[in-house]
Amino acid sequence: MEIIGIICEFNPLHNGHVYFIDKIKELYPDSLIVCVVNGYFMERGEISVMSKEDKTRCALNHNVDIVIELPFVYGTQAADIFAYNSVKLLNEMRVDRIIFGSESNSIQLLERVANIQLEDSTYIDRVKEYLAEGVNYPTAMAKALDIKEDISNPNDLLGISYIKAIKQINKRIKYETIKRTNDYHDVDIDDNIVSGSNIRVRFSNDQEIDKYVPEDVKDKIIKINDDKLFTLLKFKLLTDKDLSIYLDVDEGIEYRIIRNINEARTLEELIECVKTKRYTYNKLNRMLIHILIGLTKEDNDSNELDYIKILGFNTKGQEYLNRIKKGMTLSLDKDSIIYKYELIAANIYKQITGIDSYSFDSSNKPILKD
Repeated sequence: MEIIGIICEFNPLHNGHVYFIDKIKELYPDSLIVCVVNGYFMERGEISVMSKEDKTRCALNHNVDIVIELPFVYGTQAADIFAYNSVKLLNEMRVDRIIFGSESNSIQLLERVANIQLEDSTYIDRVKEYLAEGVNYPTAMAKALDIKEDISNPNDLLGISYIKAIKQINKRIKYETIKRTNDYHDVDIDDNIVSGSNIRVRFSNDQEIDKYVPEDVKDKIIKINDDKLFTLLKFKLLTDKDLSIYLDVDEGIEYRIIRNINEARTLEELIECVKTKRYTYNKLNRMLIHILIGLTKEDNDSNELDYIKILGFNTKGQEYLNRIKKGMTLSLDKDSIIYKYELIAANIYKQITGIDSYSFDSSNKPILKD
């Protein structure tokens, strides 16, 4: 039996994810699929339109056998950190293969880029030089790599990070891609398979989204209370004595935030006022979420992933877990700082969505699908 790992955010779980999982089952009919899922706050700092509990239940409904949690601390960081800890969790689950979506669908290209980034000692310095010239990260990366192929698409970039992480953690894990069927930026496309961005935009505009998501997901997508979110964040920004202690708050950017906080009427407006070529929208979004949750640089730097949390499984997944559990090195540690931040994130998510996410996280009872 092939043990296959996938890494998903499910924001929300949509027809593209179902296609991806079904394709894996077509390629590997006898496989067991382990999914690392990001919870309440996404890699780009967005707030999930599905709760972690609903993501787990729906994933199990669509051919995933085991769902495990990517903690908030790692799920809201840049691609390399996001990928490394996701792969570390999948390695703990003894996966044979990790499969991910890709726009280019060229494993050779992604592997070539990953090898350069890992082996060329001058690569990082070249990237920094191009960033100092004012170009964005994908452009700086392409220039530093001196390649002609386009690697600016988000799933290709994540794929490079996954391959690097596999090479660093366990070279025996195989990796492959499945071609992504849509464009991440396709907010206007009207096919049956569209991006999560497309669905979120339609949902926020009260447009019909039923054709883009599975039946069991339709009533699980929730509206984010953006006013409540901004109120909580604004209070934190105006009352905290030292914002520089929080992760990603560097180079005095906190002063720029404070100068603009009273004039901004929404989080979107605040980010638009503060962003620069160096501090992009996504970087600022992540930074503000770290401030809101209170994730400090000290806690981030002094702690490594020290627990694994099983969110749910089916009977097949339960049998597999019973078989490997004696050899697992990670377990749920309620004294872990990382776990404590997970509970804070669940509580904040509860405040801005009305979903009782805290009860699900604090109970630590995996969902069993018969």
